[in-house]
Amino acid sequence: MKALVFHGIKDVRVDTVDDPKIEDARDAIIRVTSTAICGSDLHIYNGGIPQPRPMVLGHEFMGIVEEVGKGVGGKLKVGDRVVVPFPIACGTCFFCNRDLPGHCEHSNPDHYGPEGGVLTEKGGALFGYTDLYGGYNGGQAEYVRVPYADYGPRVIPDSLTDEQALFLTDIFPTGYSGIDWGEVKGGEFVAIFGAGPVGIMAAKSAWLRGAGRVVIVDVLQYRLDKARATANVETILWEDRKQVIEEIRALTGGRGADVCVEAVGFEPERDLLDRAKAVINFEKGSPKVLEACMSAVRRGGNVSVLGVYGAYFDNFPLGQFFDKGITLRGGQAPAHKHIDTLLQYVIDGKVQLDDVISHRLPLAEAAHGYDIFRNKKDNCTKVVLKP
Repeated sequence: MKALVFHGIKDVRVDTVDDPKIEDARDAIIRVTSTAICGSDLHIYNGGIPQPRPMVLGHEFMGIVEEVGKGVGGKLKVGDRVVVPFPIACGTCFFCNRDLPGHCEHSNPDHYGPEGGVLTEKGGALFGYTDLYGGYNGGQAEYVRVPYADYGPRVIPDSLTDEQALFLTDIFPTGYSGIDWGEVKGGEFVAIFGAGPVGIMAAKSAWLRGAGRVVIVDVLQYRLDKARATANVETILWEDRKQVIEEIRALTGGRGADVCVEAVGFEPERDLLDRAKAVINFEKGSPKVLEACMSAVRRGGNVSVLGVYGAYFDNFPLGQFFDKGITLRGGQAPAHKHIDTLLQYVIDGKVQLDDVISHRLPLAEAAHGYDIFRNKKDNCTKVVLKP
């Protein structure tokens, strides 16, 4: 089959690789009909998260069931059209039973552990997301093996197109998790840092949960324009940290936002001073956006961290966290926990997901898709690939 393979930093190619096969009774083989490039894929592409060997990338995909293992039972059948949540989770362990599929004890046997270190003792497995997270080939391919297929995949009704349903795999549950972790119940002022696809999905989710006012912050005007058009939000163009925090406080009677959502991660836009600090402290990337969230949130407020952080950082503002009484939550989104509720929102027409797409490309042009997404060319916000 054809698949997008990571070969090294900024080196991805569509290669011919072996077709996946059933390896366990609970496996299914999916013929991929739509897949997408995610911002977290760029952390591998950029070298921020190491991957030493070639690997098929991609954790946002959907398609048609071609084959099922004997242990899948009646949960899936050949011909079903499904979306697949991005964590690989068994559905039976301590953490899966507590709606924490990203911490599954069984899916990542070689690198799993309680510590959560930089290169050791990681969480549960993820599709196409390095050997540290299970080493499973991902879905930017013509076919993909899906473990624990009796637990993860959800059948999609024929009334929905691929593009209406595709983002139930990751970015919609991830954006929604940020709002859920922020305990949005109605009337809150929500500030979202990052106008990429996850930030936009967080904004859509905030409205679904009854937020009173939603503001998105970003460094690029075209992304703010996209957010305004697709999520009906107010926007702030980041010129510098102090200016953004002052604007948010000015909009909230000097208090700060009830909820701040960090949807950027450890590779934000950085100036020379930021890069020098990272070198001096032996750090990878920067926590500058998370630090801005902690300043912009009100006392007693909530900060949700959706952006990926793969390393430790010096001078974390623990004193500010304590003095302000901030509730800080983050991690891999529990996609399995929310996907059924979110699918119903889509079926009922309460939310539109496909309006974040800016580019549709054949799988053969996936390397070009990575280039324009990573370098923000041609006003790129989201790339969907068609195998």
